[in-house]
Amino acid sequence: MGGAHHDEGHTVAGWTGFAVAVVGSLAVGLGVVGWRPGVWIGSALLVVAVLAAWGLHLAGWGKPPGVRLVGRRGFGVRDRSAREGHPGCFGCRMAGRRGAVRGEVAGGSS
Repeated sequence: MGGAHHDEGHTVAGWTGFAVAVVGSLAVGLGVVGWRPGVWIGSALLVVAVLAAWGLHLAGWGKPPGVRLVGRRGFGVRDRSAREGHPGCFGCRMAGRRGAVRGEVAGGSS
């Protein structure tokens, strides 16, 4: 590996969203082949998957954009910076959390 470290983003938020999305996709597939309620149930589960992953990200169970420090990459490591928002994070911006702009001093006036 040459000492290279990769941050693949395995988090509680990511895996929860993935698991719910897989079940939703299976339900939609069943709906396509004949079980008609599956289309609606599966579509609803896909929306739930997005909302669950987003909510868990905002609660600190996701990861900020970019590569995390090696000690912060564990599956169950909570991201304490999520409360203020991550700079450049679309999900945080959608929730009204901007985070400090890189190079900006906290509490400074402009």
